[in-house]
Amino acid sequence: MARALDILGERWTLLLIRELLLGPKRFKDLLTVLPAMGTNRLSTRLALLVEGGVVQSTSQPAPAYELTGFGEQLRKPMIALGLWGLHLPEDVRVDPATARAELIALCLAGSSNPAASTGLQALYEFHVGAEVFHIQVSDGEALARSGPSAAPADVTIQCDMETFMALALRQITPASALREGRATLLQGQRKTFLQVFKVLEYRP
Repeated sequence: MARALDILGERWTLLLIRELLLGPKRFKDLLTVLPAMGTNRLSTRLALLVEGGVVQSTSQPAPAYELTGFGEQLRKPMIALGLWGLHLPEDVRVDPATARAELIALCLAGSSNPAASTGLQALYEFHVGAEVFHIQVSDGEALARSGPSAAPADVTIQCDMETFMALALRQITPASALREGRATLLQGQRKTFLQVFKVLEYRP
């Protein structure tokens, strides 16, 4: 544990890994989502993670950073840490407007029940406000990724953050979100959208 903390035991380092769990990111992309980190600290933390074999640089299709196979092993512990943090007292210093739907999707995908998607191959794309991200489901495994999907999505959904949160927390159903005009299908069939949050059911 002490050796692991030598690499990971710092707030910005864990937040960097959180972002890379959503897929490869360019330096400027990381700086955009973590602006308070600053270029010097970001460079230092990335170098530490590369040296530790957690992150590697890639030049395809553009220069970026991504998790190695070793770094990918942190997915479950990181998701567990995030879910544990849900039970902490609310920090009034945090602006609720800074919430990001793709991070909620990361936790939903990481804590979903594999039995709900066993044998299923599906690609869901979300447009939540200005955010675009997708979730790839493959036979019991769900992965959230930043940006649009490279392949055609089975269903593309547009909604605002409030609606996405309500859907994620099962406060409203996909059917009622469509009926009330809170969500719009940009592509795909209604029945596929009705399936999405059954696959991504949150398990506390």
